[in-house]
Amino acid sequence: MTYTEIFQNILAKKSFLCIGLDTDLSKIPKFLLDTDDPIFEFNKRIIDATKDLCVAYKPNIAFYEAMGIPGWQALKKTIDYIPSDIFIIADAKRGDIGNTTKKYAEAFFKQLACDAITVAPYMGVDSVSPFLEYDNKWAIVLGLTSNEGSQDYQMLETTNHKKVYQEVIEKSAQWGSHKNMMYVIGATHPEKFQEIRDWIPEHFLLVPGIGAQGGDLEGVAKYGMNDHCGLLVNSSRGIIYAGNGKDFEQEARKAAKNLQEQMAVTLKSKF
Repeated sequence: MTYTEIFQNILAKKSFLCIGLDTDLSKIPKFLLDTDDPIFEFNKRIIDATKDLCVAYKPNIAFYEAMGIPGWQALKKTIDYIPSDIFIIADAKRGDIGNTTKKYAEAFFKQLACDAITVAPYMGVDSVSPFLEYDNKWAIVLGLTSNEGSQDYQMLETTNHKKVYQEVIEKSAQWGSHKNMMYVIGATHPEKFQEIRDWIPEHFLLVPGIGAQGGDLEGVAKYGMNDHCGLLVNSSRGIIYAGNGKDFEQEARKAAKNLQEQMAVTLKSKF
């Protein structure tokens, strides 16, 4: 999916919502455990209920890997079920180099047909460049994350009197372009979005941390939005686990609709 196609879909749906499919057998409604494939059945119902409200889905690969082969099968079925006009992000946070990274790119872009993958840049350009060799595919680089441990390294000051996360963003931006790279920027750092936009004004930002992690949508949009929206704001638990009964998907829809309506107001004022 191209940069322009993502933006056009945002305008058409009046939404820059990404829904995280962090599907956990211990958290889904118990009645689904009697179905042939509980994970896929849960995901299918979530997708059916929300596909008109979001522009992206983000399966968290760990939740599927943890179940072994059945998990991978459920993941493949889920990805195949997602409508073709919706951006699919493999939240895998791969970070190796060389032939290993080439195989990761092949796995997620060719075999699973995802549009994007999250990537850890700690090992430098070698850990990102293989993902940039595919047309209309995206590497989403971890820039500034929303977890408490982000303080351990990302906020350290370098000899250039810059924070480590700034060095990562500025350096890695040279490896690709805004047409094949995005950045993960946590919603729990809304005050940082303005300066980040000075460094990467055109790139899309994948923003986790809205909802269960306490991120502020208004602040993120105010400081993070650019002339092509430039935001994919993710909510996972706050949407998919909004309900736990027979109508869980309708509760998920209500939660997604609430965010989408807020996004529509913001987009109307901007575009």
